[in-house]
Amino acid sequence: MIRDTDLLGSLVETVCRFVRDRLMPAERRVEQENAIPPELIEEMKEMGLFGMSIPEAYGGLGLTMEEEVHVAFELCYASPAFRSVIGTNDGIGSQGIIVDGTDEQKCRWLPEMAAEG
Repeated sequence: MIRDTDLLGSLVETVCRFVRDRLMPAERRVEQENAIPPELIEEMKEMGLFGMSIPEAYGGLGLTMEEEVHVAFELCYASPAFRSVIGTNDGIGSQGIIVDGTDEQKCRWLPEMAAEG
């Protein structure tokens, strides 16, 4: 469920601009180098994209699944490589800890995952 439509709209708009201004122009470079440029990874970290599904208490954005899908729609305008690098943290990387992890595991791993990717 979308909790704050204005806040989500602002995030989606920011991601939309980032995709069009930064990611799409870098697609050829990513293909040639077979890697995402480090400066783009850093920008994704600064935007919180590596912690979209990680609760705010652990340094993430704490998006609901529905909210995350809105952001993912925008990311999907660019090469799948960009969504894939983010998806590991937002999916299998964090969900097992969020759902079944102990408080100690959550405090140890989730802030690092949200901040560093």
